Amino acid sequence: MIGGLSFVFANPAMLAALVALPVIWWLLRMTPPRPAAEVFPPLRILASVLKREETPSKSPWWLTLLRMLMAAAVIFAIADPVFNPRSNTLASSGPLALLIDNSWATAPDWERRVEAASALIDDAEARDLAVSIVFTGDRQHNATPGSAASARNRLAAASPEPLPADRRSAMAAMRTAFKDAAPGTLAFVTDGIEAADGKTMEALAGMGAANLRMIEADGSQAIALTNSSNENAGMSVTASRLKTDDRRSVSIIAYDTRGRAIADGAIDFAPGEAVAKGTIAAPFELRNDFARIGIEGAATAGAVHLLDDGFRRRRVALLSGEARDLSQPLLSPLYYINRALAPYADLIEPRETDLAVAIPELLQQRPSVLIMADIGRLPEEMYPLMKKWIDNGGTLIRFAGPRLAAAPADDPLVPVTLRQGERALGGALSWSEPQPLADYPANGPFAGMPRPTDILVKRQVLAEPTADLPERTWANLADGTPLVTTAAQGSGRIILFHVSAEATWSNLPISGHFVEMLRRSVQLSRSGGVASEGKTQAQTLAPYRLLNADGVLVAETGSARPLDVAPGKAPLATPENPPGLYGSEDGFTALNLLPRDAELKRIDMVAAGPHSSERLTGEESWSLKPALLTLALLLLLADAVVVLFMGGAFSRVRMVRTAATMLFILCGTLVLMPLLMPPQALADDARPDDQRILEHLDTTHLAYVVTGEDDVDRLSERGLTGLTDFLTYRTTLEPGAPVGLDISKDELSFYPIIYWPISANAPMPSPQAVSRIDAYMRAGGTVLFDTRDQFSSLGASSNGTSPNSERLQAILANLDIPPLEPVPADHVLTKAFYLLTNFPGRYTGSPLWIEAQLDNHEEPSDRPARSGDGVTPIMITGNDFAGAWAVDTNGVALLPTVPPDEMQREYAFRSGVNIMMYMLTGNYKADQVHVPALLERLGQ
Repeated sequence: MIGGLSFVFANPAMLAALVALPVIWWLLRMTPPRPAAEVFPPLRILASVLKREETPSKSPWWLTLLRMLMAAAVIFAIADPVFNPRSNTLASSGPLALLIDNSWATAPDWERRVEAASALIDDAEARDLAVSIVFTGDRQHNATPGSAASARNRLAAASPEPLPADRRSAMAAMRTAFKDAAPGTLAFVTDGIEAADGKTMEALAGMGAANLRMIEADGSQAIALTNSSNENAGMSVTASRLKTDDRRSVSIIAYDTRGRAIADGAIDFAPGEAVAKGTIAAPFELRNDFARIGIEGAATAGAVHLLDDGFRRRRVALLSGEARDLSQPLLSPLYYINRALAPYADLIEPRETDLAVAIPELLQQRPSVLIMADIGRLPEEMYPLMKKWIDNGGTLIRFAGPRLAAAPADDPLVPVTLRQGERALGGALSWSEPQPLADYPANGPFAGMPRPTDILVKRQVLAEPTADLPERTWANLADGTPLVTTAAQGSGRIILFHVSAEATWSNLPISGHFVEMLRRSVQLSRSGGVASEGKTQAQTLAPYRLLNADGVLVAETGSARPLDVAPGKAPLATPENPPGLYGSEDGFTALNLLPRDAELKRIDMVAAGPHSSERLTGEESWSLKPALLTLALLLLLADAVVVLFMGGAFSRVRMVRTAATMLFILCGTLVLMPLLMPPQALADDARPDDQRILEHLDTTHLAYVVTGEDDVDRLSERGLTGLTDFLTYRTTLEPGAPVGLDISKDELSFYPIIYWPISANAPMPSPQAVSRIDAYMRAGGTVLFDTRDQFSSLGASSNGTSPNSERLQAILANLDIPPLEPVPADHVLTKAFYLLTNFPGRYTGSPLWIEAQLDNHEEPSDRPARSGDGVTPIMITGNDFAGAWAVDTNGVALLPTVPPDEMQREYAFRSGVNIMMYMLTGNYKADQVHVPALLERLGQ
């Protein structure tokens, strides 16, 4: 091996000629005498006869070396040195079986995959072996072994398909072809993505091939968009990738129907994360024009998520509690609703006024939204039908009025419990004045809209106060009473406007805010409702535009079959129904590559048993013979020039011939150096985790050890998040998000302290990992071990030690730690930020153990673990700090303290603050300059 490259000689026997180099050296040292040029007359000849002829008997050493190099170059060139030689390792016991993934993920590097497969076919042809070739993306699979030429033709005709790999059908065809005799070599050129059944490698191992070879891309970057949701804040997009330890950020772009980019966002994958979400923040109106979402720079079918008609206009059904009076339209509630939604939705109204007939008639037309204006009570048989429609994704919007105010309080189709009757604001019998609107809450779809100052509400229906009423409120009046409330029900939603849809209760319906509020409410609905009956009514849609493997919509539909769409059943992409748009220009349904919220997983190579893993052809074999022959030719030319110089051909510059010759040789060497360098020898100095390193150097992060137990790791992450928030609110320190560490491979030096929750159920860390922790502590870092067992006595062993403590002892047995002691009363930890006497967590009673301080305050030279800045390298507690610090996304504590005491939690946070300040400032607060201030605070 040379520089990581394999190296062989094609004709090694020719290297035997190197033994002749000494003979060549001896021959090349002699230089023939230079012919003497004499002029007539004869007297001059006679005068010169008496002189002794002096000619050199040996050539100069540097000229001899030049000729030796030329001879060596010729010998090595004839021996034909080859870098990265291909070795034909195919088993001769049977045909070559090629299983090739031509799925959507292979589109970016398809040519390299073809080269890898072609090289295997060449090897089979050299050994006169039959070749069976099967592509997992094809509709039909023919695995019958044939000639190498036939396989090469099929390989040239193949191309990536915009579909997942169908290995089950391909393997079935291969088992049929090899039912009598197993293949000699089974080569699987894979995209690295596990099939849905997760049994790819077991199926390959069951073929019984003498040689199983796995060939895949180096560091597959497969990524796919798996879901999108038009939410309040923007378009939420979900993506999945093959899990790696690298952090990755991808840009997502939204395109309109003309293919123009109109908005963008980003999706960030944390290390080890396979699924992540991002948001395309765009105005409500702009999101209505999204036609597809794509990943920038990723030309695959998986990197495109198609949007259909459901993301744009909605079908809205209108119902009113009274017959519409055409002579007085301004008194009709549906008049204002119709005028508000007509430009943005398809509106439908019933032909019958009987609700028992009108509601089924409307639901049969599959509306996304049903608006009921002042309808208090429905026919009894309509409630199950309405509930089913809402559960399946329908959105019900109701407006108050006299009828709804008089309806029973137990109406199941209202989002909140209503007080019976209506509230009148203003008038002779009212003490209250008409109320304006308050600012819109941030948790609703109206967030961002300016608060209207000219809208007054004179009447409303009131909601009974409940604990969850603020969460269900999208709009309030200035006095805090709800104006718009909502509740999710199944896959649908119920929305209630606590005022009427006409201008008798308020002037909201005649304002522009009414239009915007209705538009945003309707846009939150899903496209299409459910049928009025429980029957499944399938639709057949012809292919309109199809997605190719490069992620481009094309009009060629080929042999694609019409798509059968049934309510409640999500269609899947198949060879018969490739991903794309099905329907017509007037309306279509989007069929995306992967099912909703699918997750990409790597193939488990271990399940295949004995096999060899290879990478795609990237470093081709190349011979050094042309470069060596070129070098020999240049050396020959240099030798000729030198001989001409020495022969007097350039007598005018004879004084500098040696310098010129050496300069020529030097220049020739510099010219030949690039030719002699192996290809792809330049390395990219940038490392994949450089960005992560810069982020962690820029901001302080709290870190915890990932134990592998989901509950423990989640509690550690939420606990450090709670402490991070507390530090941000109470101190000038603003740490970044907590970081989970794999101590066996992640860089530890970025973090001043690492929280390690000890769990007896977690795997024991490897000796290498413990060694890295030991080096981290020696370099000045601190590890906070938390056994979390102060209140756990049931699990203690017979000697009184809990399983977690026993695990900690096993870990510490492999660490070189100093003597420990509980935190002394005068230690700087007790006064780093807050004045503390103990360090409680979720439990209290366990002391906080730190490095013992010597009485003479001198650190001996043979101290086993020396902290670099006077900070203890180790802390141990059993009080469960993370359990006390852990909060949810709303800042609410996840676990109670034992005993229940919020002051104990406050002191637990203060303990965390003191520990962090001590980590970052060391013994700063122990300086003499702080003594007067500390004594004053202590009242001394």
